[in-house]
Amino acid sequence: MPETLAALFLAHVLADYVVQPAWMVEDKAKPETLFLHFLAVVFTAMLCTGQLASPAVYALALAHIVIDAVKVRCFSDSFIPHVTDQALHLVTLAVTALLCPDLFATGLYGDVAWLPKLMLLGAGAIYATRAGGFAVGKLMAHFGENPIEDSLDKGGFWIGLLERALIFLLLIGQMPGGIGFLVAAKSVLRFEATQDGKKAEWVIIGTLASFGWAIAVTLAVMFMASLLPPVGISLPNH
Repeated sequence: MPETLAALFLAHVLADYVVQPAWMVEDKAKPETLFLHFLAVVFTAMLCTGQLASPAVYALALAHIVIDAVKVRCFSDSFIPHVTDQALHLVTLAVTALLCPDLFATGLYGDVAWLPKLMLLGAGAIYATRAGGFAVGKLMAHFGENPIEDSLDKGGFWIGLLERALIFLLLIGQMPGGIGFLVAAKSVLRFEATQDGKKAEWVIIGTLASFGWAIAVTLAVMFMASLLPPVGISLPNH
């Protein structure tokens, strides 16, 4: 089961955060756009599980599209609906892996024991960084426009992306103490820009949300990784 869940998690991350362009997110209320996203979910699930004709893949993709359709038609594009949408997607991945635990093992890559952990780490890195950017952005939209003047174009986006990437690497590398240095460095660099209360609160909320997302995702990935065979390729003896 863990192997299947790792493969399905990577498929989900690729479908939602790598191959899905911005225009598709904006036009997802249209049936034709939902159908294109359905095809993307099917393709990434096939690619990651190595299953080309499994009914489970199509059922998972259908559940994914139903969740997306309900969200775009019935809820606003804000933080709570977004996080709920992602939570439901993750639940469908877990249910599929529970009902079809051998989906990966019976696929094209079933004999590659180290591949699921590699998939999990790759998916975790994308989910901690890119997915975290969307989640934190929607949270911060609730507090209005960025109050810090003279910011670089997309400067906050890249700062958040890099800090979440560093947190992911530090925790995976078993160097959690480095997160403290990251917090200190950001506090020093942002000091002059946060002299008034509104700016300080903006930075604190955004930083805590970004760090919290990255830490939570990384810890979940580390737990899942502990259930999988280690990454390693044995070379033939000569």
